[in-house]
Amino acid sequence: MTGTPPGTASGSPLRVGLVGYGLAGSVFHAPLIAATEGLALDTVVTSNPERQQQARAEYPDVRLAASPDELFDRAAELDLVVVASPNKTHVPLATTALEAGLPVVVDKPVAGTAAEARALAALAEERGLLLSVFQNRRWDNDFLTLRKLLDEGGLGDVRRFESRFERWRPEPKGGWRESGDPAEIGGLLYDLGSHVVDQALVLFGPAAEVYAETDVRRPGAETDDDTFIALTHTNGVRSHLYVSATTAQLGPRFRVLGSSAGYVKYGLDPQEAALREGLRPGPGWGAEPESQWGRVGSGESPVTGGGRPEPTLPGDYPAYYTAVAKALLEGAPNPVTAREAAAALDVLEAARRSAREKVTVTL
Repeated sequence: MTGTPPGTASGSPLRVGLVGYGLAGSVFHAPLIAATEGLALDTVVTSNPERQQQARAEYPDVRLAASPDELFDRAAELDLVVVASPNKTHVPLATTALEAGLPVVVDKPVAGTAAEARALAALAEERGLLLSVFQNRRWDNDFLTLRKLLDEGGLGDVRRFESRFERWRPEPKGGWRESGDPAEIGGLLYDLGSHVVDQALVLFGPAAEVYAETDVRRPGAETDDDTFIALTHTNGVRSHLYVSATTAQLGPRFRVLGSSAGYVKYGLDPQEAALREGLRPGPGWGAEPESQWGRVGSGESPVTGGGRPEPTLPGDYPAYYTAVAKALLEGAPNPVTAREAAAALDVLEAARRSAREKVTVTL
């Protein structure tokens, strides 16, 4: 059940309160909410004067709140709360929103543990409210293209899936995402790892075994910045997942090897870069040039021209909030459930244990 938001009877847009206006809030959530039919960005919560000024400049009609308490004091004036604040606040803020009778979208990772995620899911179900997790990378261009290839069966039976989310950032940037304090839920395992694990589970189903290696490579770094996760799925597919801030030469984003052919794709989906540059969804959104297309083939390297170019489908981050709006207004399915996110957290917790104890963990 999704519950019936209080402002829907008149047909007016659902009023959205956005908690947090850092990277997640300002680059991803606010622009996508504002671009979604049926949603209206009503309030932005941030105590930072510069971010308040930025939000007002970008969305002149938006209301500002200095704290989540200020937002929840007028919960009756909202129809949806989006939690895009630091990871350690996700569970308490989502809990408060649900207890106030409000549907919630939470940025990934929804929680620090799978148990917390399942408790949130149970609370939402008990209240009959939508609880959705922002796993935007399900709408990356390469991921959508790979799903199409798998649906068509052109690769045969997939045997190995390699996924890399690599960056070259030799100097730590600091901030809570790179904090060594466990309470902050920082590090790449829970940051980029949340994406690559979620994608692997969506593509190939549950994991039976997890092995991981996590390292702190950069001088001054406090938490993992170079991590590898190996999954054995219950259907026999093996996923090798790499997340790193220390990669001087970037590998392929995807390398998928099947019994008939393979698919290799380089380069990141262009939507994040476009949003960071201030571009907004519209005609041609999410498209990439033919020079960036991946290749499908067998027996040769794509680098030397092996295989055929595979047109990359346009990326579609706006589809997430469109689905959220339809879930609230029409009772359509939740695009990403908290229980799906909990399954990914099972894997991340197992990976952390595997790396710490140097063992393979059976789920």
